Amino acid sequence: MKDDDCKRKELFYDCVLTLKTQEECRVFFEDILARQELNAICQRMEVARLLKLKYTYNTIAEKTGASTATISRVNRSLIYGEGGYELAFERVERKQEEETKKEKSQNE
Repeated sequence: MKDDDCKRKELFYDCVLTLKTQEECRVFFEDILARQELNAICQRMEVARLLKLKYTYNTIAEKTGASTATISRVNRSLIYGEGGYELAFERVERKQEEETKKEKSQNE
C-alpha cells in the first residue's frame, strides 16, 4: 500500500508541476478539492504569512477565523517542517520583486 500511496503522491505532484498560470491552478484545485479543503489550505497559507510577520495567535485568529489549534499546527510546520512554506513564500516574494522592477523599468 505504501508504494501505491507514494505513486499517487508522485502523480499529484507531477500534475501540479505542469500548471503554468494562476488560472490553471485555480481550475485544477477547484476541480480536485472540495471548497472547504481549498479554503482550509488558503487559510493556512494566510496563517503562515501572518506568523512570519510576528502577529500574535489572537490577532491571527481574529483576522483569519483559524482556530488556535490550526495556528499552532502551522507554526510547528514553520519551525520543524520541511521548509515548504518558506520556499513558496520566498519564490512569490522574488516574483513580485521582479515584476515591480520590470514595471519600473518600463515606466522610465
